[in-house]
Amino acid sequence: MNRRPVWYETQMRAPRTLLALGLVALGPVALALAGCGAPAPRAAAWVPPPAASTAPSAPASEPGRDGPPLPVPGKVMLGAYLDLSGMDEVQSLALRRQQLGRDPRILHRYYQWTDPLPDSAADLPAGAVLLISWDGTGYAPINNGSQDGLIAAAADALARYRRPVFLRWAWEMNGDWFTWGGPKNGNNPAGYVAAWRHLHDIFVAHGATNVAWVWGPNAGSVPAVSWNDMARYYPGDGYVDWVGVSGYLMGRETPDSLFDGIVRAYGGRKPVMLAETGALEKGGSVKADWIDQLARWVIAHPPVAAVVWFDTDDDKGTGKNWRIDSTPAALAAYQRLAADPHFAG
Repeated sequence: MNRRPVWYETQMRAPRTLLALGLVALGPVALALAGCGAPAPRAAAWVPPPAASTAPSAPASEPGRDGPPLPVPGKVMLGAYLDLSGMDEVQSLALRRQQLGRDPRILHRYYQWTDPLPDSAADLPAGAVLLISWDGTGYAPINNGSQDGLIAAAADALARYRRPVFLRWAWEMNGDWFTWGGPKNGNNPAGYVAAWRHLHDIFVAHGATNVAWVWGPNAGSVPAVSWNDMARYYPGDGYVDWVGVSGYLMGRETPDSLFDGIVRAYGGRKPVMLAETGALEKGGSVKADWIDQLARWVIAHPPVAAVVWFDTDDDKGTGKNWRIDSTPAALAAYQRLAADPHFAG
């Protein structure tokens, strides 16, 4: 599993500007995203467009194959990445089931670029949808065709999977901490877009029509310069099914400062997923209060159709504890969120 480096928190809390869709947003030092310039209208909940996609058309579907996962109208799908110290995934799921009275609707797992992708959902909890975060690689090897065999094998595996599945490829591309980020690929967002479309086209050609493509920018771009604006990495509406942002409470961030800009920009076009979110303990009731605030914020923003908590105390040896049960107060707040009917998508 490929997680962010130790110095990620320091970078994400440094002063910076975010250029979102050409609007300059100036934020306080501790905010990962401070808005998107002049006020814009709230986005309404996404609804499927009547027109056909502009992406290459899929071959005729095979009998029994499901389509991609779609939002549940008026509800939010609640999920988790689970990596609890001293427990395997089965044990972690059992603990959370005992604490929350439910399984995650979305189960998040990470795969490296050369890992085989799953072709079976046999090990998922009943009713759960798998979210695959698949590492990227350099743009050039994808765009020159040298990775086509690996990509085709991955597409075939997910086509055999048959059930709906989320695929978040090369996430946080607008940051400088992963090898697939724009800053490590010649400051070339267009290369990322071309690579994304190339992958997508191969998956469609191989009949992997059960895959929902989750485009996953970080809430704040690093470096925060115009060429690295997250919008420059957007592959186009015909190539994206969900927008899945990463954003965390590390200092004084609020859900609104992290996510409002991306909901305004994309929420009327695509369902929005908080694909990675979590909070650190900051003393007192700060984390519990933030979880309550997150629940209220999500309910007030209909385009948000999924929330996936980064539920771990084993974040690459950093000692950071994102667990929902880091304190009794934090667990109680998350239990309130999980019991809310709005999060029963």
